[in-house]
Amino acid sequence: MTRMNPIAVRWRSLADATRAKVGDSRVVSACELALGAAIVIGHNVFKVVPNEVPILFVLGLLSMRLRDGGWSAIGFKRPDSWRKLVLIALAAAALRIALGDFVIDEVTSRFWPEPTAPAGVNELAGNWRLALLYLGIVWTFAAFGEEIAYRGYLMQRAADVGGRTMIAWWISVIAIAILFGYGHYYKGPAGILDSGLAGVILGAAFLLSGRNLWACVLAHGFIDTFGIVAVYNGWDG
Repeated sequence: MTRMNPIAVRWRSLADATRAKVGDSRVVSACELALGAAIVIGHNVFKVVPNEVPILFVLGLLSMRLRDGGWSAIGFKRPDSWRKLVLIALAAAALRIALGDFVIDEVTSRFWPEPTAPAGVNELAGNWRLALLYLGIVWTFAAFGEEIAYRGYLMQRAADVGGRTMIAWWISVIAIAILFGYGHYYKGPAGILDSGLAGVILGAAFLLSGRNLWACVLAHGFIDTFGIVAVYNGWDG
């Protein structure tokens, strides 16, 4: 058996203690949350920051690795039941689509213009090549990227600030949903409210699944896939 250098042992112990202290710090989490919010608003509202999703994706992975001991802390874990998790994702997707189409759209249409659609969506109808391209974007950039950034990272840091109590988790759902709404600022007021509702439902799915990020990724993918299929087949008119 090889003996470790005493200095190396001391530095490792110090590093572990420092990581544990920083990992438990609400102040650090609050700073990360404030930085994340500034990045979201800076890109979507003021256009002074590059797209927030790749930035938060990287920051989230680094933060979870350094402060929480591993990337699995972001929420990707094997569920007790894949069937239950998929049902939660499907229920969340169905609820989001139903409330968006029959409640939010009906209410917001009385006050604001219709939400602005993402660039290129109007060319989707009947265009299967473009539809496949959008599906690829939906299941990578949107489903994985946005869910890691918002639910996997920012929502957990918001809950950290409140000590990760149950109340803190549900407050974090609302707080990050608001931020998620402004992450779709280009859609206009109606779109911000609609995306904020989506954020609440996705956040709730995260908690109800035992903080399993797969539920959010699947739900997000299902929601956007339905939207693409609807536009492709002309059901949105």
